[in-house]
Amino acid sequence: MNVKRSLQGLCFLLVSLSGSHLALAETASQDKADVTQAVLAFNQAYEQNRLDDYFSYYQEGATMWINADFSTVAAYKADWYKLIESGGAVEKNILSDLKVVVSPGGDAAAAAYRLEVHTRYPDGKITRDQSQESDTWFKVNGEWKIAHLHYVTQPMP
Repeated sequence: MNVKRSLQGLCFLLVSLSGSHLALAETASQDKADVTQAVLAFNQAYEQNRLDDYFSYYQEGATMWINADFSTVAAYKADWYKLIESGGAVEKNILSDLKVVVSPGGDAAAAAYRLEVHTRYPDGKITRDQSQESDTWFKVNGEWKIAHLHYVTQPMP
C-alpha cells in the first residue's frame, strides 16, 4: 500500500512539474516573440523616419555606443532630429540575422542583428553602411524598452 501511494505521489509530482515547465516554456517563447516584434517595430520606425515612435523604444536614461563614441539617448536624439528636420532621412534599413535571447526571469533580453542602412544627408549625399547592432532590452511596466544599444558601422563598397 505504501509503495502504491508513493508511486501515486511521484506521478502527481511529475505531472505537476511538467505542467510548470510547459508554462515556463510558453512564457519564454512569448517573451522572445514580443522582443522580436519590438526589435522589428523599432527598426521600422527608424527606416520610416518616425522619430517619436523610434525614440519611444528607449528606456529613460538609456546609454549607447555608436562606433567608438559613448553617448546618451538625449544627445543622440538631438542630433537625429536636427538631421531629419534639415532634410536628411533614412532611405533604407534592412535588418538580417536577428538573434534574440531572453533572460530566465523574462525581464531582460539581448538582441543582435545586422543592418544595411542608406542615409541621405541634407546636402544630398547618400551613405550606404553595413552595421552590426546589439540591444539590451528590459521589460518595464509590461513593455520592452532598450536600456543599452551598441552600434558598429562601416561603409559598404
